[in-house]
Amino acid sequence: MSEKLVNLTTAAFDQAIAQGTWIVDFWATWCAPCRMQGKLIDDHLDELAAAGATVGKVNVDDEPELAARFGVMSIPTLLIFKGGEQVRSFVGVQTIETLKNALQ
Repeated sequence: MSEKLVNLTTAAFDQAIAQGTWIVDFWATWCAPCRMQGKLIDDHLDELAAAGATVGKVNVDDEPELAARFGVMSIPTLLIFKGGEQVRSFVGVQTIETLKNALQ
C-alpha cells in the first residue's frame, strides 16, 4: 500500500488525520458501490495526492466504532478532514472531480 492510501484503525485514527488533508472512505468488502468508489480512488490516487490529500480507508466491519463515531449509516461515505477537523461529507459514489473540488 502506498503512502497515498492508508488503512485506518480506531486506535490510530485521530493521530493519522491530525495533520494535513484527508479523504476518509468508509466502506465494506460486501458493498458493490464501495468497490466502485474504491476503484475510482485507486485509479486517481496521484491526482488526489497532487490536490493535497491523503486517502484513508476505514472498513466499517472491522472498525464499527469509527463508523458510529461519525454517524456513518450508509456506505460508501467519504469524509474530508483538514487538520483533524471534518469539513465535508459525502454519501454514495462520488466522482474524482467532486472530491478534488471539495479539497479546495
